Amino acid sequence: MIIGISQQFQLATVHAHANLLGWVSLALSGIIYHLFPQAGASALGKWHFWLHNIGLPVMLVGLYVEVLELASLPLIQIGGTLAILGIILFMLNVFVHVKADAVSSNRSSERSLDQ
Repeated sequence: MIIGISQQFQLATVHAHANLLGWVSLALSGIIYHLFPQAGASALGKWHFWLHNIGLPVMLVGLYVEVLELASLPLIQIGGTLAILGIILFMLNVFVHVKADAVSSNRSSERSLDQ
């Protein structure tokens, strides 16, 4: 809202990265970890969470500083690398811990509880 009201769109990059990596990516991983608790409880899930949630704010601060030309710091590279490593671990976690038969067993156990 502030970007739109002030008509200063140079921070749109920060806004877009915060939305896509902060909201959308974490919401999707949260849904996966809720539906497949074994994935969320795994070491890969924990490493994904911490790398993503440390790397993203560091990257966003670096992007903010860079866009406003306040300084030139390696924060984008450091934070971005941590966040990407977290996302790669999330993908590995999905391939290792998320199984199609777990979805059907979760649904059937939910149905039996409802009856």
